[in-house]
Amino acid sequence: MKKLTVFTPTYNRAHLLPRLYESLCRQTSKDFLWLLIDDGSTDDTNALVQDWMKENKIEIQYIKQDNQGMHGAYNTAYDNTKTELIVNIDSDDLMPDNAVEIIIDFWNLKGSEKYSGLVGLDKEMNGNIIGKKFPNGLKQSTLEDLYHKYEVPGDKKLVYRTEVVKSYPRYPLFPGENFVPHGSLFVQIDKDYELLLLNEVLVLVEYQDDGSSRNMFKQYRRFPQGFRYGRQIQIKYSKYWKVKIKNIIHLVACHIQLKDWNIFKRNPYPILTLILSPLGLMLYFYIKKKGEIKNQ
Repeated sequence: MKKLTVFTPTYNRAHLLPRLYESLCRQTSKDFLWLLIDDGSTDDTNALVQDWMKENKIEIQYIKQDNQGMHGAYNTAYDNTKTELIVNIDSDDLMPDNAVEIIIDFWNLKGSEKYSGLVGLDKEMNGNIIGKKFPNGLKQSTLEDLYHKYEVPGDKKLVYRTEVVKSYPRYPLFPGENFVPHGSLFVQIDKDYELLLLNEVLVLVEYQDDGSSRNMFKQYRRFPQGFRYGRQIQIKYSKYWKVKIKNIIHLVACHIQLKDWNIFKRNPYPILTLILSPLGLMLYFYIKKKGEIKNQ
């Protein structure tokens, strides 16, 4: 069995997938399989992947499902992965030629059941590291501590032990919505495990105009139930009060949008929520205005 699963959620990205495929074919280690979760594409993705499978250059597993959103594709990937390690590489990204080798060599040397996995660096196509590298001498940390204790900004590439991600609840699916923040899983894992830190570039990224990173206010408007769930999880599991406060404000905005006035039900911080409600109301109107501007 392979050591690593590289999984890619994709929806109508046939024009981008060849670049990723070529980077995977160039990997110096072939101890991985590529798991493509086709989230209801209507373009030529299926035919493209079938041709690649016939080429037999790398091991490919292809699963097509009805559209559920990226978090639904994550669920499917976690349910169908059997390798020890799993990493997400998006359809608009690619891997440096030695990325798989770096991951596997590092994990074989330092990995154990003590850790949830490892975390490496993201780099833009122009060569700039996203955010900052990890502090010298720091060998392990939770993802949340990296951002809030050690003040390391920017997207980072997570490589989890499959056994770990399988042991936590899947992302919920909400009718009419297809987005749930991925961090709602990561913050739960942080409560039980640390990650090994690897100051090596594992992915080259290119943010697309139609990607979620550049359309966050529109996402807030379209997927309030998904964001409400994400806020609730962050409030419950984060150990940082600044994170809790930020998410309580956002939670109020979600409830206003949903016209759900039971915000204090099963709320661990009802008094703080009441105090922060005016800021949540202001945020609701701000998100509404920004979302309308984005739609113009």
